[in-house]
Amino acid sequence: MPHATTTVTTAVTAGPRARTNRRALTVTYCVAFIAMGLTTASLGPTLPGLAAQVHVSLSAVSFLFTARSLGFLLGALSGGYWYDRWAGHPSMAAALGAMALLMALTPITQSLWALATVVLLLGWAEGLLDVGGNTLLTWTHGAQVGPAMNALHLCYGIGAVLAPVIVARTLMLRQGTGPAYWTLALLVLPAAAGLLRLPSPAVPARPQTETHAVAPLPLRFATLIAVFLFLYLGAEVSFGGWIYTYAVTLRLSGQDSAALLTAAFWGMLTTGRLLAIPLAARFRLRNLLLADLLCGLLSLTLIGSAATPSALWAGTLCFGLALASIFPLTLAFAGRHIAVTGRVTGWLIVGASAGGMLLPWLAGQLFERRGPRTAMLIIALDLLVALFVFVAVSRAARRAPVR
Repeated sequence: MPHATTTVTTAVTAGPRARTNRRALTVTYCVAFIAMGLTTASLGPTLPGLAAQVHVSLSAVSFLFTARSLGFLLGALSGGYWYDRWAGHPSMAAALGAMALLMALTPITQSLWALATVVLLLGWAEGLLDVGGNTLLTWTHGAQVGPAMNALHLCYGIGAVLAPVIVARTLMLRQGTGPAYWTLALLVLPAAAGLLRLPSPAVPARPQTETHAVAPLPLRFATLIAVFLFLYLGAEVSFGGWIYTYAVTLRLSGQDSAALLTAAFWGMLTTGRLLAIPLAARFRLRNLLLADLLCGLLSLTLIGSAATPSALWAGTLCFGLALASIFPLTLAFAGRHIAVTGRVTGWLIVGASAGGMLLPWLAGQLFERRGPRTAMLIIALDLLVALFVFVAVSRAARRAPVR
């Protein structure tokens, strides 16, 4: 089985040419993550339309969150092994091509199980792309990956902001979900073309001097990081997926403005990741993560008790800002204690995607049976547990080796 290092060239070298190459690679990965944001954030605002399309209830169609997250988990798991062995750019380009095709099929699929299969495969392609972007960016920049990592996830947020806006535009024109999905599918394709134009970075060889300096990450620390990401992504995906239906059901918003509310949530995620770039250089990652969790809980309290549209908007904006930097900061925090490989990144993302698979489904079941506000209560409890897990992560980090 050929290894990626036998077929590609490394971008982590010195000199002006290498810096130009790193810049081109970073921009290309960022464009790919904009495309991933477009597909990920499309499901929430189109959920009522998809339920009508396949003639099922909201609680039944919430299974699509589980299907996509299960696919994402499988994609992340397979990608963890794939990128350590094969050239990364053709794999990422293939994932983007599959995403475009599956997005185009979504609005013309007429049964729930067929739609779930399409969404599962879409999640698989997203998981493969996510592992590739995070891993190859780290190989490209090495120890200086921090700012680029925040930029990468910032671009994901940009795509996630644009998707609900495109959906809202088609709803305003009374065109249904089909044109929205087909437009998003076309917007995914340029990223695939850009990846095929550049050589993939090689798997970096670990220097012998580093082999003795860096001990393996303790199993307890690795497990806690995965559990923390499980809880975090469960909260993010649940909120991003259900806030549209939450606002409409409680009559705190119309359909058009609810789609814009979803876009505002992802917009604050984007803004927060931009703000996190200078903050991460000035403050301890542990303190920033703690502040994010506490602000998130306060925001959910406001949303859960919101009786006016302005309170709902304020809580949503604050919640998006609070969640914004948790994922990239956690990856950077873990990276201080472990050497990053495709397999390691894959396992951490698997932990996160499992949360994105289970919690949105649970929120959907309670949404219809116990009322919309119960769904927000579940998200708040999830984030509260994440706070306690984070305390355990911080204690384990003090005993884990620092790279």
